[in-house]
Amino acid sequence: MSLNGRRICSHAYGYTSFWADCGVLRDGVNIISVACSNKDQPDSRFYSGAGIYRPVWAWVGDGLTEEDIRITTESVSPAVVRIMVSQPEEGPKREARFSILDGDDLVAIGGTTNGVWDATIPDAKLWSAESPHLYTLICGDISIRFGIRRITWDNKGLYINGRETLLKGGCMHTDSGMLGTASYKDAELRRLRILKSCGFNAIRSAHNPCSRALLDAADELGMYIMDETWDMWYYSKTPHDYASQWQEHYLEDIMAMTDKDYNHPSVIMYSIGNEVAEPAEDKGLRLEREMVQFLHQLDASRPVTGGFNLMIISNAGKAQGDDALQRMNGLNSTRFNLIAQKVGSAMNSYANGKKADAATTPALDALDIAGYNYASGRYPKEGKCHPDRLILGAESFPADIASNWQMVQNLPYLIGDFMWTSWDYLGEAGLGAWGYTEDAKYFSKPYPWLLADAGAHDILGCPNGEAFLAAAVWHALKGPAVCVQPVNHPGVTPYKGAWRGTNSIPSWSWHDCYGNKARIEVFYDCHHVSLDLDGVKLGTKKMKGCMAVFNVKYAPGNLTCIAYDSRGREVARTTIHPAITKEIRVRILPEKTTARPGEIVFVPVCMADEEGVVESNMDLKLAVYCEGAELLAFGSANPRTEESFLSGVHTTYYGRSMAILRMPGSGKAIIHAASGEDGEDARAEILVQE
Repeated sequence: MSLNGRRICSHAYGYTSFWADCGVLRDGVNIISVACSNKDQPDSRFYSGAGIYRPVWAWVGDGLTEEDIRITTESVSPAVVRIMVSQPEEGPKREARFSILDGDDLVAIGGTTNGVWDATIPDAKLWSAESPHLYTLICGDISIRFGIRRITWDNKGLYINGRETLLKGGCMHTDSGMLGTASYKDAELRRLRILKSCGFNAIRSAHNPCSRALLDAADELGMYIMDETWDMWYYSKTPHDYASQWQEHYLEDIMAMTDKDYNHPSVIMYSIGNEVAEPAEDKGLRLEREMVQFLHQLDASRPVTGGFNLMIISNAGKAQGDDALQRMNGLNSTRFNLIAQKVGSAMNSYANGKKADAATTPALDALDIAGYNYASGRYPKEGKCHPDRLILGAESFPADIASNWQMVQNLPYLIGDFMWTSWDYLGEAGLGAWGYTEDAKYFSKPYPWLLADAGAHDILGCPNGEAFLAAAVWHALKGPAVCVQPVNHPGVTPYKGAWRGTNSIPSWSWHDCYGNKARIEVFYDCHHVSLDLDGVKLGTKKMKGCMAVFNVKYAPGNLTCIAYDSRGREVARTTIHPAITKEIRVRILPEKTTARPGEIVFVPVCMADEEGVVESNMDLKLAVYCEGAELLAFGSANPRTEESFLSGVHTTYYGRSMAILRMPGSGKAIIHAASGEDGEDARAEILVQE
């Protein structure tokens, strides 16, 4: 970064924020220039984005900034929050006056003495994922929203405000699908609302620190965050990744993360990395312990964990002498993923032996909470082998959620599970795909594969069978969820990615597929279910791991699932049906019809009937355009496509596509969709209100 042609700072890590002191500006026009480069590729194993993709602010004045103020909950009964103002290395202490508001009500007022103010909040409302109450701290022009919540942990569990807390988690990459790496608060709020509706209460930021927008959304809605630092340390996973600069900047990266994220109640733990092999050698173990200690110095209120792959560390630990570097670089996350693709869930038992335990114990015991990637076979024995260890599943296969969650509930030292992954993402093309094309058989899928196709939700936010399975296990469903694996590929067996247990979607609308084989999957927490089609019984199945499977032939009609308890009493039912063929056309179905000025609005554009039932086997190439609003993106969840998200032209996928709009300052926005060169198929209006 330069000011008036003079370089004033540089910053290496693209996922952390930084401040640049411009000093005294000159009279008249001042020119601030920022240059960034992403020319060396590949710089990541997944989509990293490039350019300035998070907000930039100009902070004018001599006073405090937000990051100079730290808010810590000292106790919850009574509620006491400590306000600390950072101090210069030399000179007098900085003091400040504060007000604390609960909505519009003033609940405390005071100021620092020697840089500290302990404020007692009467009748305080505590922050948690279930009740995310926020207060506001005011200091001059500074306004900080915070929650009163206290984290404690021991070998028997994790506690939020003294209450045992189990983490229903999902990993989530930084990109926002069609929006790329740009982070918008409205988009993050929407994403977290969707995840919470399926039962998630925790997110692991994979594999870099969260954006401010995501943390603000998590604070407001109530979502616990595992705030992660990097995907690598000093050994590279791809040729031009951050490993070449990591050793020079790792401490400042940690400090930048904690400075930015300290006051967010949603952040409940820090992760020092993902699937790194370095702790297998003395240098890496020393650095690990240093980083944990440094984080404790910066923030003693939160535990430190990591997404450690026990197989990678134990295999790297076998290396000796000159072979060490080769082994460290050889069995990295990409290599591990290739092995996992071949053996699937059997990967969970690869690190069960005594030698693997001995090799990984120093690294795991250096953490406050030991994070295991794909090592659920170790969970039952750790209470006996390592009675002082608190553990979590930092990364696991979504198909294992039922068995994993049963262990979370039964083992007090196992505090949660984070599936890979809660939401699909750009990059790692086809990692989890169940593909029907010949090129789907490769692990690293060639162009035009674009998405990982590994999420419990696709990039549009539509849940699939894996989301409903998790929701059933977590008791987040009001009735049985009925999903169907695509029936429009008769006689073709898909190539299956290990990171997906099913590719089923909640649809019984498959035009021109009469008589094709249909695998119906039912998800619910009950004893057994029955299925009928237009009153004709298709069968009864006992639930296993909150799931039952029926293999039938597809026929249009009302498909009804009835759930029963162990005594045979009906407890819930669900009916799904196909779209009415003669009514199927392009439909624009905005998620909201009124919006604030500047708000980001998501607008599904679907092949559907008048009731909004989407037809899954009647796709069209559509062109969309807007009046009075900015079209940020338009596309589908198709993981294999050459179509751009920026052109305004895209083909629906299983009947669905979506436009993302930024609203104008006033008036209304009109969105049009057309399937041909002339005329329009649909239009919708969104009113903008202050």
